Amino acid sequence: MVRFKFFGVEFQFAWPMLAGYLLLVGLLCNLGFWQLRRGAEKQNLLDAQQAALSAPALDLNGDVLIDVAEYRYRPATLNGHYDHAHQILLDNQVLDGKAGYLVLTPFLPGNGQAAVLINRGWIGMGVSRDTAPDLSVVGQIGAVTGRINRFPEPGIRLQGAEVPGDSWPVRVQVIDTRLLAEKMGYALADYQIELSPDQPAGYRREWKTAVTIPPEKHRAYAVQWFGLALTLTVLFVWHSSRNTHRG
Repeated sequence: MVRFKFFGVEFQFAWPMLAGYLLLVGLLCNLGFWQLRRGAEKQNLLDAQQAALSAPALDLNGDVLIDVAEYRYRPATLNGHYDHAHQILLDNQVLDGKAGYLVLTPFLPGNGQAAVLINRGWIGMGVSRDTAPDLSVVGQIGAVTGRINRFPEPGIRLQGAEVPGDSWPVRVQVIDTRLLAEKMGYALADYQIELSPDQPAGYRREWKTAVTIPPEKHRAYAVQWFGLALTLTVLFVWHSSRNTHRG
């Protein structure tokens, strides 16, 4: 049993009680600091995304090798033409509670480099899955502008989700550029360009840069963990002083 006075108030508690308190309050504080670190990481990521979006457009018409991790969200321009015959419907894309697809159309660069999949936006599924939506590109499109991004990834990846079907447009749930390139007969870049909203021949485009959990929420979680640590401390002090008065 431990006894001591602090500012005229006598406290009394057992060693196991002190050990349990220190263990729990240390755990709660560590969780709070971890959430603060995660919030700082998310803020840095958002700042990097905004800096990329504000950077000058990258001209992809030269011999440019893109590292999507380095150039993610960077605006880009590319000359060439769409391959209307080989289009991809990225399945299981829900927007405003409605099922649909993201339409990815190969764009063949005029410089002879690997084709780039242009994400032309979201389109509703329609009445039946048996009927593909109209994906035609109206007019001659000789250039596209948009932003560089990774391909979307589903929360749960099912076996065979990346295997394209036999007929065009193909439906897949995961983009595998190697398998698609084999089916198309030409090379594909390992990134997509999300078509700018002001560009023609697109569908609904609401490109996001937000992270799954924003920095503000991480900070709110940290406050909760620190609040629990403070509450535990108050209860420990109150219980220790109360035991003394009872004795």
